[in-house]
Amino acid sequence: MKIATWNVNSVRARQERLLEWLKSAQPDVLCLQELKCTEDDFPMEAVRDAGYHAAVHGQKTYNGVAILAKEEPRDVVKGLSDGVDDTHARLIAATVGGLRVVSAYAPNGQSLDSPQYEYKLEWYGRLRRYLDTRHNPDEALVLGGDWNIAPADIDIYDPKEWEGQTLCTVRERDALPVRLRAVGCVPEAVPRHAALLVVGLPDVGLPEEPGPAHRPPVRVRAVGAAVDGGGHGPGGSQGQAALGPCAGVAGASGLTEGNGP
Repeated sequence: MKIATWNVNSVRARQERLLEWLKSAQPDVLCLQELKCTEDDFPMEAVRDAGYHAAVHGQKTYNGVAILAKEEPRDVVKGLSDGVDDTHARLIAATVGGLRVVSAYAPNGQSLDSPQYEYKLEWYGRLRRYLDTRHNPDEALVLGGDWNIAPADIDIYDPKEWEGQTLCTVRERDALPVRLRAVGCVPEAVPRHAALLVVGLPDVGLPEEPGPAHRPPVRVRAVGAAVDGGGHGPGGSQGQAALGPCAGVAGASGLTEGNGP
């Protein structure tokens, strides 16, 4: 199974690029973040014509997440479902081909003195509880998203420049669920704040950490995974996973030639 994740930063603005990439790459599953549109405004018909089903959790102007899949997503859950009054559309989960897939867009935090920073820490606490209560540690689980945290200095091109800033503070790193910190599914040149993690599948084929000097000074927008064996975890026939950057991954956030999965 080929899975990818992409912070699309407005699905309507990048609809043409999205459809082009789906046609050329043919992923089985694509997690999208920052749709910046409601479910009614999502290009459902165009995505369907491209051969994909879509589970969408949208919001006007901000946030929004989706899971696109060749097989219809089932058992869809929108939000963290914890009873907290939160209108931000930041998480959606669904089962595709026996594999549980989560697409998430974590809060940015803005600045250390902003209420959004505390909201970010609270949101990660809620995410931790969501994972602990809804997903067995041995379950085959894919977490695709923009996590808005660099878990370690190795994930930053210039750690000194970012020292003490949002994305890199001790409180943020401590708030990151252990499951996300421990997986270590980070291929060369793909920072973990915009990454796809595979949990519950052995033999994740990744190179050793290359060091900050090898990190690109651009934001990597997407990363893909090839999952073999139907996504079965240790409880069934064991699958394997390998991660790597998708073609055309580097680029500025504008509608430039290099911006895409």
